[in-house]
Order: sequence, then C-alpha cells, then structure tokens
Amino acid sequence: RTIISVIEQDYPNIEYIIIDGGSTDGSLDIIKKYENHLALWVSEPDKGQTDAINKGFGLAHGHILAWLNSDDTYNPGAVREAVDFLMNHPDVGLVYSDAYFINANDEVIGTFPAAQTDRSRMLRGYVHVPQQTTFFLAELWKKIGPLDPSFFFAMDYDLWVRLTKHAPMVYYPGKFWANFRLHDDGKTIAADDRCWPEMLRVHRREGGSWFSVIQFKYYLRRLLAPYINRKRKALFGAKTN
Repeated sequence: RTIISVIEQDYPNIEYIIIDGGSTDGSLDIIKKYENHLALWVSEPDKGQTDAINKGFGLAHGHILAWLNSDDTYNPGAVREAVDFLMNHPDVGLVYSDAYFINANDEVIGTFPAAQTDRSRMLRGYVHVPQQTTFFLAELWKKIGPLDPSFFFAMDYDLWVRLTKHAPMVYYPGKFWANFRLHDDGKTIAADDRCWPEMLRVHRREGGSWFSVIQFKYYLRRLLAPYINRKRKALFGAKTN
C-alpha cells in the first residue's frame, strides 16, 4: 500500500528509491513485484532506519527530497502539490501539510495536530510537523545532512532544527498529503518513551536551558505517557494490558 500510494501519484518526475534492510518477511517479493516502477532498490543489512534513509538520499538525484516509511502512505496529488509549492516559493526550505492517523485497515482514526512552527518554537518543544508530509530542498540536505545515526526516534526533529538554520519551513494548511499509520509495532507506540529524551539532546546541543518549556513538557509527557499510549491504542482497536 505504501508503494502503490507513491507510484499512483500524478507527478511524473518521481525518482522512487526503496531501501530495505535485508527483510525476510516477504517485503522483498513485494519490492520485486513493483520494481519496474522504481529508479532502484537495495535490500541488505543496515544499521537501522536512520542509516537506510541516509543511504537512500545518498543515491538520489532530485532537487526535492522526501521519505516515506513502510507503513505510511501518500494521498493523491501530494507530491505534485508539494513540488509546486516549493518551486513557487524558492525562499522556503521545507514544506509540510496536515496528515491523517490511520489504522491497519487504512481507516482514518484521527488527524495529526499539525501547525506552523519554526526553529525557535521547535526548540521549545512545539514541533507539530508530521514527517510523512515533509518535502525539502536537496541543496539544504547537502549542507546539513546526513541524519544523525545516534538518534532512534528524533532524527527528523534534529534534521528540521538544523535545516531551519538556513531556510524557513512552512505549514500548508488544509492539505492532507499523507497518512500516519498507528499500530502496535510502530515506533510511535512501541518506543515513544525514547522520543523526548532525544529531543532534549538536540535542545541542549543548541544551547537550550534546563529551565525551559521543552524540559517541562518532557516531565509532563512522562507523567501522562500511560494515558496517551492507552488512548492511541484504543484509536485503532488494539488490546491493552
């Protein structure tokens, strides 16, 4: 479903690269089924998601970059609209839109709380950027990349903070470019407790104070984490212990 959502886009100049970590779960058969639609694909052991994304961008030739994880999907027209926006706003480094939360059956179960943010607000913990909807300039990636492989969860947050040193990021409201799938094995559910500590690493690296909004939000998040995760699991019908 992820692959189909890309190859059915109405923008003609997509260089679609798939990086697989040597899967043995049938993923390779699916990739081969659609390889005529791909610029190239790689299936080999890697050091995890961040390493795979870096590998893919290292092979890419386009002027605009984006990545889509293997459980998320694009909605029709997403790529064309994002490319048009960036081409018509050359001062913008990254654009993002709204996103739906979906379950394993592709049913919409909510919306991501996307909103306009910037470097200053992100460093205070106001992120509001659904990664699935982000598109950014390759020239900026060449300046600030690659993703930091020491991050398991917040590699995208770290990228955005570094990117906004060089160009603004813009929220395109009212457009739902992608779908963010929630399920038991997804990182958003299974490893959420690793996200905020990694964000705090970025905050402190950039000179942030221990007495800050993001630090307070971290403690609040830890307090509310059991409730938040139960609520998320309830959204897609998962059983909780």
